[in-house]
Amino acid sequence: MAEGDILDMTASDLGIAAAPRHVALIMDGNGRWAAARGLPRFEGHRRGVEALRRTVRAAIDLRISFLTVYSFSAENWSRPLEEVQSLLGLLHRFIRNDLSELHANNVRVRVIGARADLTPEIANLLREAEQVTQANTGLTLVVAFNYGARQEIAAAARALAQMVAEGRLSPDQIDAEAIAARLDTADIPDPDLIIRTSGEQRLSNFLLWQAAYAEFVFSPILWPDFDRAALVAALDEYAHRERRFGRVEAPRSAKTAS
Repeated sequence: MAEGDILDMTASDLGIAAAPRHVALIMDGNGRWAAARGLPRFEGHRRGVEALRRTVRAAIDLRISFLTVYSFSAENWSRPLEEVQSLLGLLHRFIRNDLSELHANNVRVRVIGARADLTPEIANLLREAEQVTQANTGLTLVVAFNYGARQEIAAAARALAQMVAEGRLSPDQIDAEAIAARLDTADIPDPDLIIRTSGEQRLSNFLLWQAAYAEFVFSPILWPDFDRAALVAALDEYAHRERRFGRVEAPRSAKTAS
């Protein structure tokens, strides 16, 4: 089968019996991409936004239901001020320039991460993206902005502790479901597949709770070079994984006998 034929297929067409409902992306390698070409880091981030556009369009075509992108971590504030300002500027332009296209393509935008300390401009921008697209029923694009998984879990623990202190909850009622219900992703299914680009093999404080049973694909491709073909390759690798969620599959003979 020709590569062009593969790129025109949906996930189910590719033979993925249980296509991933939710794909999460750690978009890594912008700085290294720029350095390898003698370009400023900002150019790597700018080209990374172009890769994000390509990937969102591919996710729509492949009929992925949820796509979560790690756009700005809680730790990214410690980067040089000039780079932080560049990243925030790119976020601003992405929403301003792409929101109409996302809306036209029935994409719903969700934002996860802490918002209390954001500037009014950024907070309003994120709120606008959610409000404009809230009734859409196609791909849900989850933007992890000012997000940190440890911080998210700690916030959930504080909320539960407050309920216990107020007598509205007993400690023995705190279980995995109670914690999950107080995470930013409470109404979003856990990711089936997490892709990290650039060859690095770590989560970097991303969806630590939600990734409990996710499959991982670590791609050597630097994020600005990521495209539909790279996404299809990751889906194909996912298709060959056997997901048991901690269970041991019964021998085929035993299944037949039953």
